[in-house]
Amino acid sequence: MTARNTPFQITIEPSGRSFTVTEADTLLAAGIAQGINLPYGCKDGACGSCKCKKISGHITHGTHQSKALSDLEEAQGYVLTCCATAHSDVVLESRQVTAQNAFPIKKMPTRVTVLEKKSPDVMRMVLQLPATEAFDYHAGQYIEFLLRDNVRRSYSMACAPHLIKQGLELHIRHMPGGKFTDQVFGSMKERDIMRIEGPYGSFYLREDSAKPIILLASGTGFAPIKALIEHMQFTNITRPTTLYWGGRRPHDLYLNDWVEAKLTELPQLRYVPVVSDALPEDGWHGRTGFVHQAVLQDFPDLSGFQVYACGAPIVVESAHKDYFQAGLPDSEFFADSFTSEADK
Repeated sequence: MTARNTPFQITIEPSGRSFTVTEADTLLAAGIAQGINLPYGCKDGACGSCKCKKISGHITHGTHQSKALSDLEEAQGYVLTCCATAHSDVVLESRQVTAQNAFPIKKMPTRVTVLEKKSPDVMRMVLQLPATEAFDYHAGQYIEFLLRDNVRRSYSMACAPHLIKQGLELHIRHMPGGKFTDQVFGSMKERDIMRIEGPYGSFYLREDSAKPIILLASGTGFAPIKALIEHMQFTNITRPTTLYWGGRRPHDLYLNDWVEAKLTELPQLRYVPVVSDALPEDGWHGRTGFVHQAVLQDFPDLSGFQVYACGAPIVVESAHKDYFQAGLPDSEFFADSFTSEADK
């Protein structure tokens, strides 16, 4: 059976924005191509970041993981736009879609200018962009490396847009056996040329709110959080903000000194580092346990907050579930789940 070429209309409420799609494309791919800033993360049916509610219409889902969309959620009308195709006009509800146009997605060559190990398994990489090419993005978004054999790898930008002239900063965690990270921690050298595409992602600061902010990061999920902090400082956003950064051991908080320095510049910023598996030789005397639970220990009622969560899927998923139970409105939870190829 061939896909229908006559386009269907997809409408997103409450923004009222719309785009068209044929049966050959997923809802997410068509929306991105037409400048609609739908939320998403992995784009592979693994993380659930693109999940939204179907109000009307007929769709079918491609391959996806049950942790991203369960059978019960699908029966209740929830949709993963990254793997859903339309078979009629469709109306969706997604309060993360705003009237703001997405920045154009571009492909470009970049030069590696810095490779700096920040911990045994985290590399700080800086990319020099072409001087003749403008590259606009929201703090919190990510790029994709275009590798051989049509392979892509996604990494969040760890610097705010106003710092782009200093280079595009990324934080890359070594995944032993990983097609890309073995290269980063092995054969890659400064001055190497890499091709990238972006910006992607719906993780960025919603600046039309006055609510206090909780920033939740695990591991290299700190990268986009760092960009948010820099953007807030640059734009003089003074909303009370608490950063919770978790790692297995203290060295996983690989830019702890950077955060400590920011505390002296941003009186509205509070910092709570959390370590789950410290060894005696680490000499750790700070908070212990799971980082998302530390938030609940300090703020058992989250009804008046806005949360931005980044990092391992288990941390993001647990936070989403538990914070909803603690009163956080679903519309005030923004996340970027760092789904690896192993997760997929």
